[in-house]
Amino acid sequence: MLKIGKYVNTHGIKGEIRILSDFSRKDLIFIPNFKIYIDNKEYIIKTYRKHKNYDMITLEGINNINDIIDLKGSSVYINRDDIKEFIDEDLYDYKIVYKDKEYKIIDILISKGNKILVLDNNKMIPYVSDFIIKIDTDNKILYMNLPDNML
Repeated sequence: MLKIGKYVNTHGIKGEIRILSDFSRKDLIFIPNFKIYIDNKEYIIKTYRKHKNYDMITLEGINNINDIIDLKGSSVYINRDDIKEFIDEDLYDYKIVYKDKEYKIIDILISKGNKILVLDNNKMIPYVSDFIIKIDTDNKILYMNLPDNML
């Protein structure tokens, strides 16, 4: 399971919920008929819209605020296998190879729309295509060409 956000509030009385999410590929998950999981229970997205900083969804079978309000504050998950392409969140399992040295990615930060990879040596590097040589999805390795003083 992959955490995509948090159910922070309801909206209206018909069961629409607000999700706060910084998931990288919302276009792949916030679509009708996509499965999400809240409190280990499966739900199917019926509708989606964006409102301010929130992702607003309605769920199949939920037509009243009372059917969903008790889960407010819960994390929202998806099954990673339901997305068939590479996403930035996959990088948590990756290593970076730079000049024949390996570094494990331990966190991904988002700052002003830019992604920053935090490595196990406590260094931070920008995740930009200019530095990426190759992504080896089979071995979960990101080959990079970085400026000398970055690592």
